[in-house]
Amino acid sequence: MADIIELKATDLAAMLCSRVCHDLINPIGAIGNGLEVLADPAQGEMAEGARDLIASAAKQSRAKLEFARLAYGASSTSGTDIDTRECERVARILFEIEKADLEWNAPLILLPKHKAKLFMNMLLIAAMSVPRGGQVTAAITGDAGNEKFEFTSKSDPEKRQKTLIPSGAAGLLSGTPDEGFVDARGIQPFYTGLLARMTDMEIAIGIEDGQFFFTATPKAPEADNNAVETPAPEADTPAPEADAKEA
Repeated sequence: MADIIELKATDLAAMLCSRVCHDLINPIGAIGNGLEVLADPAQGEMAEGARDLIASAAKQSRAKLEFARLAYGASSTSGTDIDTRECERVARILFEIEKADLEWNAPLILLPKHKAKLFMNMLLIAAMSVPRGGQVTAAITGDAGNEKFEFTSKSDPEKRQKTLIPSGAAGLLSGTPDEGFVDARGIQPFYTGLLARMTDMEIAIGIEDGQFFFTATPKAPEADNNAVETPAPEADTPAPEADAKEA
């Protein structure tokens, strides 16, 4: 089994920043282009289209920033727990710009911050499994402290949409990417796997009967090999009978 790649904190931060910049460069550029059109009197006939472009790009930028703040950053939430209502709010904003629809089946609970980040990053990977549209279901089950995260997705076969495992995701999630290294393109699934290991969650990903599944389950506690076994008490041994005296 290949060794899990360990990134320096500076490299991890740099790649996550690069990922955020990559997500934002197109919509921010579109806003700039739209403003240039509005500022040019000679392009008055294109003003309405420019305003629509700016509105759409601003919506995309907000969704991506809201997601990055919660899924990658420290976020402004006080304490160490995050309310699943905040997760749902950000998820629904994100799915306003995604092609898939979202079904949310998470109870109103507080999740430790790293678990909440894991859940949101898993949601993004689930959305990538139906890039042309479909249905994504996000669910949390189990008792407090032993929550299980379950994602499923399926495309619409009548529309000839495709359900897939995002390219390279399995290796990146396990910390052993197929290419043997991590770059900014694969940092998001790699970071997801890192969060899973930090929170002692075991990840499974695949496609079964045409449906994508992605789960994170609490690892079973390891047996303590240093425990000292207590020997079983020995059975009482009857005392030997005294030799009979000769008459």
